[in-house]
Amino acid sequence: MKKYRVGIIGATGMVGQRFAQLLENHPWFEVTALAASSRSAGKTYEEAVAGRWNLAEPLPKAFKDMVVYDAEKDIEKVAKEVDFVFCAVDMKKDEVLALEEAYAKAGVPVMSNNSANRGKKDVPMIIPEINADHAAVIKTQQKRLGTDTGFIAVKSNCSLQSYVPAIWPLWDLGVKRVLACTYQAISGAGKTFETWPEMVDNVIPFIGGEEEKSEKEPLQIFGKVVDGEIQFATEPNITAQCIRVPVTDGHMAAVFVELGKQASLEEIKRRWKEYAGRPQELNLPSAPKQFLHYFEEDNRPQTKLDRNLENGMAVSIGRLRPDSQYTIKFVCLSHNTLRGAAGGAVLMAELLCAEGYVRQGR
Repeated sequence: MKKYRVGIIGATGMVGQRFAQLLENHPWFEVTALAASSRSAGKTYEEAVAGRWNLAEPLPKAFKDMVVYDAEKDIEKVAKEVDFVFCAVDMKKDEVLALEEAYAKAGVPVMSNNSANRGKKDVPMIIPEINADHAAVIKTQQKRLGTDTGFIAVKSNCSLQSYVPAIWPLWDLGVKRVLACTYQAISGAGKTFETWPEMVDNVIPFIGGEEEKSEKEPLQIFGKVVDGEIQFATEPNITAQCIRVPVTDGHMAAVFVELGKQASLEEIKRRWKEYAGRPQELNLPSAPKQFLHYFEEDNRPQTKLDRNLENGMAVSIGRLRPDSQYTIKFVCLSHNTLRGAAGGAVLMAELLCAEGYVRQGR
């Protein structure tokens, strides 16, 4: 098949680097443009990330000599070279809003890792296995932006990926209340232990804005499309605490769920094991063969052992048991820069390409 031409906006940051690593040998996508801040513009990618390549994997050879565009000033240049872009910029919210809309109005589909456009009723926030049908609102958004080809689609907050996927297969049991405590890796802050030595042997019980996102964003994901807009769910009632822990990659969650209907623990495990979504139906390149994995061992999932399950794109679950205050409780784990960030956005892009929302050779 002819490959889609892809740009990475914010290519020098940690998530941008992860996009580069994931896309180097992608079967559908070919990176044709890299863009970042004015500090990096005009440099080769190798020069731009010199001294701050944060991944264990080496800098992709295919991109070393690519000259980096200015993400804000070179929108028209980038637009001519791509079929769509991934966006992972480190900017203020209003600046991100303006930037992503500028690309969309230039006719470029934007697969965003940023939070600025989340919460809009005509911007789909997609976990591909759960709410692929929300892509239908893109048509409404395009009318608002005045474009036939451009649009913005966002992925959810990275910590949600660890527990929201486990809740969805239980939806028809009447999910009433959820309490989630997340234990989040330092890469979620774009850091390593070298750049954030204060995190060594330390736990910080606050992550700015994270708890609000954890409590509100699932209601958009659990919502439904009505008259071309996303109608947010009104349940479950969600409360969250988000804690930074000294782990490189991998967000864990301790989850408590109140259900309106009774189901045996074995029935719940069966639902998790058998659940599949649109990416599995379409056999998308980045889709895990089995989305949800349940571990029977009392000491699993473990971050070191399980975060890279199915190339970091699967979700691990364990310790399912009854609870005295809620109906059930369990533990979940996902890789925050793969499933939770760049990998989730790549899978979303594969879905939208497969479903015909992205045109080639505009």
